[in-house]
This record gives sequence, structure tokens and C-alpha cells, in this order.
Amino acid sequence: MKKRALWIVLLCFGVMLYACKKESEKQDKVNAFSGFKKPENFPDPQYKLANNPVTEAGFLLGRSLFYEPRLSRNNTISCGSCHIQSSAFTQHGHDVSHGIEDRLGTRNSPPIMNLAWNKAFMWGGGIYDLDLQPIAPITAHEEMDESVENVMVKLRQVSKYPGMFKAAFGSEEITTAKFMKALSQFMLMCVSADSKYDKAMRKEAGASFTADEQAGYELFKAKCATCHTEPLFTDGSFRNNGLGPSPIDDQGLYTATLQATDRYKFKVPSLRNVSYTAPYMHDGRLLSLNAVFEHYNSEVQATPNLDPLLQQSSGIKGISLSADERSKLTSFLKTLDDPGFITRKDLAEQ
Repeated sequence: MKKRALWIVLLCFGVMLYACKKESEKQDKVNAFSGFKKPENFPDPQYKLANNPVTEAGFLLGRSLFYEPRLSRNNTISCGSCHIQSSAFTQHGHDVSHGIEDRLGTRNSPPIMNLAWNKAFMWGGGIYDLDLQPIAPITAHEEMDESVENVMVKLRQVSKYPGMFKAAFGSEEITTAKFMKALSQFMLMCVSADSKYDKAMRKEAGASFTADEQAGYELFKAKCATCHTEPLFTDGSFRNNGLGPSPIDDQGLYTATLQATDRYKFKVPSLRNVSYTAPYMHDGRLLSLNAVFEHYNSEVQATPNLDPLLQQSSGIKGISLSADERSKLTSFLKTLDDPGFITRKDLAEQ
């Protein structure tokens, strides 16, 4: 009997070990790097992935560089300082970005998500290639206040980077082009496409909207969808939404194009993860969604180049929203939140 009991114990132990091994192998597959994947309900990306294929080594290098404070003049500010994952890679709590020596920027830190589908970058445009985008914050006086050349010098002095560059690009040589491509590979992987909205659209696991969410969705399609086009919830355009000029008179796209017809036009932001990205607008002047609703309801100003959608023949039209409509619209907008995106371990500083 004792022998039989011992064999039963050993057999059970063996089964447990086998099950644990299988579970570990399954988890390894889940955690395995899968590269860039287009979500089923998304259009084709704008970024030319053939020119910079996302590899695991390139992504890991890009992640290290994203959180690298040596990108700033005094080695205190990284990309991740103003783009915090828990806030969908915005700088939550700040109306405008804070750079080295706590210098104040002029615009709110935009979220870093779904950049593969962007044609233009920055609130005021002027950059049309993701591989070139990091130059702006690195060299801006109020942000990192550094030169790209000096960043390369500093990186070459860090023991881990030659090996990481070799793994990613086949050579230990640290160049600006490789540096930019690595950062792009990390940012390209910041894909947010697993919200309740996405699951409902893909009909995953029976996901569906509540009555209020569905009513809010209908309101959204009627009043907001022209500019905040599904499924990215932005049409990528630059528009004047009737905000009064800021104290510094930021004229948006005009500063990049010098075309009078572009004054006060700013990039239409995505509404994805909107619960995590307050405050709102290019200068963070509106602290809540209700403040945004009130702006469109009664505070639109007739500034130059006001978007035609906010005008009518007799003057400003705005977007009328009752208290009930605001409540239902808020219910829908919360379905765009992607908790998995803001907690993904592979995107966090290691």
C-alpha cells in the first residue's frame, strides 16, 4: 500500500511538473516578440515599414533610448519624462510640457499611440516623417535643449549601446540614422487597439455597447465623427476649432507653413484613451471632458480660419450638446479607453 501511495504521489508530481512546463511554454509564446501587427479593424499604416522593419533588437534599443535621459543637455529629461505610459504617453497634470530645469513648453504633450497611421506630427505640423520627429524635442530650448550630435557622443560612451546597436543594425556604429530608426521602432509598437470599442467592432467575446454607450455612439457619429474619424478617431487634419488665442498667440500650423490660411489651425487629436490624457487642447487649457463639451456648445470664437463645420451663414454655430447628450457621449468616449495599453510591460521603462 505504501509503495502504491508513493507511486501515486510521484505520478501526480510528474503531472504537475508537466502541466507547469506546458503553462510556462504557453506564457513564453504569449510574451514572445511578435513585431508590428496591423489591428484587424485598422487601415493600412502610413509609415513605410519596409524601410525600417520592426525587430525585437530594434524595439529593445528604441525602448532604452526612449527612456534615456542623456538625450537632454543636463541628462535629466527623457522622452518618457513628458510621455508617461500610465497617461497614454502624455504628461498628465501639466497643461504644457515641462523640460530641463523645469522650463515650460508652449504646448501640451501629445499622446504617443498609433503613430504608424500618422501623416504629420506635432500640434502645429512641420514634421512629416516619424524618423525625424525626435529632433524637435531634443533640440527645443524649453524641452531637452541638446544637439543631436552631442547625443551621439554621449551614447557612444555608454557601454551597453554599441552591442545593442549591433544587435539591431548589424554594426556597433552609433549613427543618427540608426538612432532615429530605433526610436521609431519603439513608437511604432505603441499601438492602442484593444478598447471596448475595438472589441465591439470586431465582435470579440460577445462585446457590445450598453444602451447609453450606443446612444453616445450615435451622437458621436452625428456631431463629432467628421473630424474624429473612426477607427483612429482623428482624420489627421489641421483645423481651427474656435479656441481663443493663447497668451503667447500660438498660431499653430501657420508657424510651419507661413500660409495665412493656416493661422490657428492645430492637429485634430485622437480621442482614444481620452480618460487618461487630460488636460485637453493643444495648450492643455481645458481640464475636463465637460469643459470640452462646453467649449463646443457655447464658447467657440470667430478666430481667423474658423473651421466651416463650426460656422453658419449668420455666424458661429458650434455644437449644441444638452446635459443628457453630454452624459451619453461621455459613456461612449470611455469605451475608447484601452487599459491594457497603459499597463503593457513591454512598453515600460526596464
